[in-house]
Amino acid sequence: MAAQPVPHPSTDKKRVKVYELRNNDWFDRGTGFCIAAFNISEDGQQRDPRVLVESEDQPDRVLLETRICKEDGFNKQQETLIVWTEPTTGVDMALSFQEAEGCAMIWKFINGIQQQYHSVNPQADDSLSDDLAMDMPNPISLPQASMASLAEIESQMRDMSGSANGRDALTKYVLTEDYIGKLIPLVSDAEDLESLNDLHRLCNIMKIIILLNDTSIIEHAVSDECVIGVVGALEYDPDFPSHKANHRQWLEGEGRYKEVVRIEDPQILRKIHQTYRLQYLKDVVLARILDDNTFSVLNSLIFFNQVDIVQHLQSNATFLAELFNIFKSHQPDPKRKKEAVLFIQQCCAIAKNLQPPARQTLYNNFLAHGLLQVINFGLRHSDVAVRVGATDILVSMIDHDPQMIRAMIYRQLHEKQPPLTDSLIDLLLVEVDLGVKSQISDALKVLLDQSPPVQPEAFAKANGGEYTVRAASRIPPNADPQQDNFLNGFYESSAIKLFQPLINLEGRASMEFSVQQASMFTYLIEILCFFIRQHQHRSKFFVLNNDIVLRISQLLSCPEKFLKLVAIRFLRQLIGLQDEFYVKHMSQKKVIGPILDVLIETMPRDNLLSSACLEFFEFIRKENIKDLVKHIVENYRDKVQSLAYLDLFRTLLIRYDQTGGFSANMDYFIEVDDEPRRRTNMINPKTGGLMEHLAMDQAEEEYWNTSDDEEDLQTKPGNRVSPMNGEPANTRPLVDYASDEEGDENAEAGALSADEDRQDDGPRKPDQCTTDAAPPPERLSEKRRREEDEEDDLSKMVQHKRRNSTSASSNTSSVPGILRKKRSISGARDAGGGPKKIAISLSSSLKAGNGQTHGPSNDEA
Repeated sequence: MAAQPVPHPSTDKKRVKVYELRNNDWFDRGTGFCIAAFNISEDGQQRDPRVLVESEDQPDRVLLETRICKEDGFNKQQETLIVWTEPTTGVDMALSFQEAEGCAMIWKFINGIQQQYHSVNPQADDSLSDDLAMDMPNPISLPQASMASLAEIESQMRDMSGSANGRDALTKYVLTEDYIGKLIPLVSDAEDLESLNDLHRLCNIMKIIILLNDTSIIEHAVSDECVIGVVGALEYDPDFPSHKANHRQWLEGEGRYKEVVRIEDPQILRKIHQTYRLQYLKDVVLARILDDNTFSVLNSLIFFNQVDIVQHLQSNATFLAELFNIFKSHQPDPKRKKEAVLFIQQCCAIAKNLQPPARQTLYNNFLAHGLLQVINFGLRHSDVAVRVGATDILVSMIDHDPQMIRAMIYRQLHEKQPPLTDSLIDLLLVEVDLGVKSQISDALKVLLDQSPPVQPEAFAKANGGEYTVRAASRIPPNADPQQDNFLNGFYESSAIKLFQPLINLEGRASMEFSVQQASMFTYLIEILCFFIRQHQHRSKFFVLNNDIVLRISQLLSCPEKFLKLVAIRFLRQLIGLQDEFYVKHMSQKKVIGPILDVLIETMPRDNLLSSACLEFFEFIRKENIKDLVKHIVENYRDKVQSLAYLDLFRTLLIRYDQTGGFSANMDYFIEVDDEPRRRTNMINPKTGGLMEHLAMDQAEEEYWNTSDDEEDLQTKPGNRVSPMNGEPANTRPLVDYASDEEGDENAEAGALSADEDRQDDGPRKPDQCTTDAAPPPERLSEKRRREEDEEDDLSKMVQHKRRNSTSASSNTSSVPGILRKKRSISGARDAGGGPKKIAISLSSSLKAGNGQTHGPSNDEA
């Protein structure tokens, strides 16, 4: 579809960024080249004026194609911005042009189309739809701006703002007649006359004008010539007649704007001032009356201004070099350095609202010019505002990409420089501001966080259960060698310095601390809990070497309840890991006794402290940590007896008395033949890994506890003769056939029973001819051990045997195959010099016999 040339050549494409408003945030859809043109229909007529944006990277991809229609409401903001709302989807869109000239050319085309839509000329082009001129707002005229007509102006504005056409007409009139400029002098006149009613009317009129949600009106209201008068009128809110705000005094303050490094571009300076005023208008002046539309318009103006400001600053290499040279100067200026840190803090705060690529570019430019040096300077500064600023800069960058900061720390370690973490540790130990302490604590945890290890259960599940937990645990973790070196160095030197206040508790009698010390212990224990979860082996050695568990247990005797809770939370996490190392370590250090003391002291009161103690012991009981149960009862039985009125502790005593103090490991060494123990975990003899042992139901248990001889006798007592140990197979009848109809069924069942009897009786000597009774069945434990080796074949045989007991005739075809399998298994097991076993097969004459007894044929396995 070809395009008709517009007032500017259609081939003159203008570079532009396309934005889409999503959840009150502008999303960058990409960069491309914009044209505005008519589509040509099949009959050669111009139809559908459109704005088209083709991608810069992929010319064949269209970033935007929108039809210009009456409902769009295209608006031009500033010099390089066009915004509108898509009528079909209701989504707010924006085009941000690289050059003001390109924006002007596209806007000229759009504005010309809109004027044709809104014209009342009956000869308008039919292609632009004949009904577009309907319901157009009639030209309006407001009274002359004066003190006497304020009541009438307010009434007419309020009426017109109630409809969409009235709002459009009122917006055009206010812009055309510069009505805001005519109303501003009336503010000072009413103040001179001390006419409070007129001031209240002026405030209402200004609210109506701003809430028209027109970007041009808002930009004009915050311009240098109008902003003081507009906020002056808004100081007299009729909802608070006895109060007056001081917006003008705040905005007129000369010390509000500080220029650390001079910005030469006047356009950027104007946008900086405009953005500050828009934020003040949104957050302070209009915070109570803002509707969603006005809030969205103000946010859009602020966002696009911030994008332009940041793009200008990060692309200006001279500006950045001069900014960071402040910290490298031989003649230090403390005041200028402080302002430079606060300026960078503001830039990072603005960057939070940008798209990730733009934010990444800004941070990379800052790091390339020496941002870490600025952070180190700010963290060690005596002014709390500078420390807060440096912490905010660091947290902003960590939130964006922690690996970027880790890479800078690796570079510092490679260059033998003190790492950034040491500065954070020094500040954490001396900082009095609790907010800064919290941010530093979070920053340390993020920087020292290593990639999560592969969980064995998740690995086995991801592989369809093919690998066991033991096999998954053998997979080496994909660790970063730089991160390992960093953590090794941290635990060698920095960790001792970080937790030195805890180590220094050794030998201290008084547990009374100041507010700063108590808060420091809180953050240190939280960091230590994080290290125990993430750095398992390193943290174990550190905890053991420095006796950390005993030091933290000392906090249970301090008067501050929140410190007691912190210590209990730490010990609760240790037992929550169910690590044998920590269980034994806690038992050796006897740190559970102080928790019992705290519980006895607080009971029977119900509070957070007693609840935490009860949950601690409830976890031990629920998880059945027998080593701890044994330790508690043996060492603190009197204290537990005093708490025996609680079911929890009474259960602990009963459980200990029943087990006699045996630990959990004793169960695996007790073997009882008559009453076999059920184990939750067993070792697979083939793979060497843990496997689940399924409990058997009562029917299966009775089946395995009954020998094959007894079962056969109970099933058919009159149809077969009990086999004798060593009796030759061909000297006794195999089956007594009752009738011709049961011949086939009994023959097959007898063959299977005889074969199983011979397999269960074990190998026999060929010359054994004794007529003694059969020996008792083999031990159940040995039988199960043998069956585990043959689990696949055995399951098939058991299933066949059960089916055979009810309807043997349905499975006659499968008996020879099973006999062959058993013959092969028996032969493999007996290979190696043992006596050969004799298997029994039935001749075909059995099926045709009339109750006669036939001798079996002997086949060597």
